[in-house]
Amino acid sequence: MEILKRILLVFLLVLGAVRLQAQTNAVLQKAFHNSYSDENNKNYTAAINDISPYYTEGSYELNVRLGWLNYLNKNYNASQSYYLKAIAIKPGAIEAKFGYVKPLSYLQSWDKVLEQYLSILKIDPQNTAANYWTGVIYYNRKQYDAATKCFKAVVNLYPFDYDGNHMLGWSNLMSGKKAEAQACFEKALLIKPDDALSLDGLSKSK
Repeated sequence: MEILKRILLVFLLVLGAVRLQAQTNAVLQKAFHNSYSDENNKNYTAAINDISPYYTEGSYELNVRLGWLNYLNKNYNASQSYYLKAIAIKPGAIEAKFGYVKPLSYLQSWDKVLEQYLSILKIDPQNTAANYWTGVIYYNRKQYDAATKCFKAVVNLYPFDYDGNHMLGWSNLMSGKKAEAQACFEKALLIKPDDALSLDGLSKSK
């Protein structure tokens, strides 16, 4: 009899916990719904306030959401803080890392931006966006061999992509590989005929 009472007590406790969790989820879903509505109306402060009362430091979703909203609200320090917390919670995810890049880019913290892109590429070596923007950073730093490697990764996945071919052309050209550069610019001009930048690159690669 005592065992049955204990089993019943455990069952009631579990049932209560499940109901409480369901209620909590419903409240949180409503808060997110309101937050999305306010974001669509560009009322970012209200969108933040909709979900802030439910914030817990261990919630990946809330940290990512608040990172994004604070970025939109031009509070870049707060945005960085929330994204960093999200990254710590799920270090194997790339979503928060891409989010973190946004406030870093606005603040021109290029070393940290590059660090995040390289971190993404360790997880997902074929990621097109990370390869492209890593290549751009290397190119701007005149590290043309490193840039070429990144742009090749983009073009291998998207052979008929203008941006990849165009930047691969310039990286090859700046590395002294004129024949490779010419081929890239000619392909880029198939995608965007009469493009001034690719025409300039093509004339310099001949």
